[in-house]
Amino acid sequence: MTRTLGVFGGGQLGALTAEAAKGLGWRTAALDPDPSAPALKLVDVPIAGKLDDLSAARRLAEASDVLTLEWELIPLPTLEEAARLKPLFPAPSVLANIQDRLVQRRFLEKNGFPQTEFGPAEAAADVPRYPAILKRRTHGYDGKGQFRADGAASAEASGVLAAPCVWEKIVPFEKEISVILARGRDGAVAVFPVAENLHRAGILHATRAPAEIDPSVAETAVALAKRIAEALGHVGVLAVEMFLRADGSLLVNEIAPRVHNSGHYTLGGCAVSQFEAHVRAVCGLPLPPLAPKGPAVMVNLLGDLWTGGEPDWRALDGVPGLALHLYGKASARPGRKMGHYTVVGAAAAEEWRRADERLSALAASARPRPAAPNPRRA
Repeated sequence: MTRTLGVFGGGQLGALTAEAAKGLGWRTAALDPDPSAPALKLVDVPIAGKLDDLSAARRLAEASDVLTLEWELIPLPTLEEAARLKPLFPAPSVLANIQDRLVQRRFLEKNGFPQTEFGPAEAAADVPRYPAILKRRTHGYDGKGQFRADGAASAEASGVLAAPCVWEKIVPFEKEISVILARGRDGAVAVFPVAENLHRAGILHATRAPAEIDPSVAETAVALAKRIAEALGHVGVLAVEMFLRADGSLLVNEIAPRVHNSGHYTLGGCAVSQFEAHVRAVCGLPLPPLAPKGPAVMVNLLGDLWTGGEPDWRALDGVPGLALHLYGKASARPGRKMGHYTVVGAAAAEEWRRADERLSALAASARPRPAAPNPRRA
C-alpha cells in the first residue's frame, strides 16, 4: 500500500519536497492558502486552506501517513493539532525553539553555542549604542522586518519596533557559510558539503559548495551543526547559517529546521538532493551517502528579472553543467524567488564570478510573452 507524505506549505520548497517523495514512491498532499501555489499543482491531494485553520490541518493529517513542513513559521497550534493525529517532523517542540528569534537566541545561549551579543527590544531605549541589527521576533525573513540601528534615535525611526524585536550586535566577519544536514528518526546524520553564501539586501543571491574555507573550519562548522540538531531533537533537514570571523571562529546566525535555499545546489550537485534527504529522514528511510558530484554554484532568480517580461532563457545556453529550475509561480514581483539555476562541475568557479553578468543578460533579454504552462525545470 502506497503511503502519503503531507506538507504544510505549497511554495517551491513544498513542491520540490513533494517531487522527491514521488520519486521515492510516496503519494503526496499539501496545504496552502493559495490554490495556485506550486505544490498544490502537483500533489495527489491538494488542500487550499489557511495555515492557521485547524480543520484544514486535520484534513491534511487525515490524508497523510507522515507530515512535514516547508517553512518554520507554520502556527504552533496548527502543528500541535496535526501532530496529535499523525507523526510530524520536525516536531512542534523543535519549532517552539525556532519561530521566535529571541527564543532561538536563548536556546543557543542555554546550550553554549557561539553567537553574537543580543537582547530583547520593545522600545528604542532597549537598543544598545553600538551598531546592531533590529529584527522582528517573528515573521521576518529575506531581510524583511530588519533594520540597522546605531542607537536609540535610529531605532525609534525604524518602524520595526512596532512589533517586539530582538537586537543583535553587528560583528565583522569574513564569510557567511551554511551547513545543511539531514538527521533521521534514529539519530543518524548525513551532511552535505559546507556552502558559502552571498546575500543582497537580506536575500540570498548565490551559493557555492564546497565553501572556500580551511578544512578545519569546515569540520568545526559541521560538528557545531550536528550538536544543534541533537540539542533540538530535530528530524529532517536542518540548515545552520554561520558567520566566519577573521580569526577562524564561527558564530551561529540563524537556524532553519527545513530544506533551505542555500541547499539548492544539491539538486544535481550531489548524489542525493536535500529534498530527497529530507523525505528519507522524516519518513524513516535510510540516509544514503550524500556525495558531491563536483563543485557547484546556485544563483537565485528573483522577480526583478521579470520587470520587462519573461526573460529569454536562451541567455543561459552554452554553460556546461547548467540546469534551470523555475518554480511555476503565477506572478513575479521584485524580491520574490521565481527560480534558480545551478552549475555543477568545472564551470562552477567561473559562474561564481560571472553570476551578476549572467543576471544582467537575463534582465536585458526580458520581453513580454506568454508564460509556459507551469514551467518546472529545463
